[in-house]
Amino acid sequence: MGRGGIRANKREGDGATPRGRFRLLRIWWRADRLARPDAAIPIRRIGEDDGWCEDPRDRNYNRPVKLPPSSSADRLWREDHLYDLVIELDHNTRPRVPFRGSAVFIHFARKGFTPTAGCVALKRGDLQKLLPLLAKNCWIEIR
Repeated sequence: MGRGGIRANKREGDGATPRGRFRLLRIWWRADRLARPDAAIPIRRIGEDDGWCEDPRDRNYNRPVKLPPSSSADRLWREDHLYDLVIELDHNTRPRVPFRGSAVFIHFARKGFTPTAGCVALKRGDLQKLLPLLAKNCWIEIR
């Protein structure tokens, strides 16, 4: 979970994982590192220019974006392996509210399960085993 714990009142940059029930919207994966996942929810390949807008003042806040090489926005194409497989959650999507948090995902955990910036992190093998079990209307409850 996030370094800021679990919070019902999630704010951008607080490091907290949002409390609530969230639909699993889409799987993002690195095709150069993993085989295409087998799941019933939509799947999208991560490209080198894929990122996520975390700027609350931007009209694309909490949405996927295409990034120029010099951008400092959150990149989905990373050198480490945390985002080799990502499940996008519907936190702060309808409506998207500025400063209420962005880029909340389920992704691979770091060694030692060090805290995330607000995402849910699972062991690599556990997350991969979970994918074939996901149905179209799956959700996660974070308490």
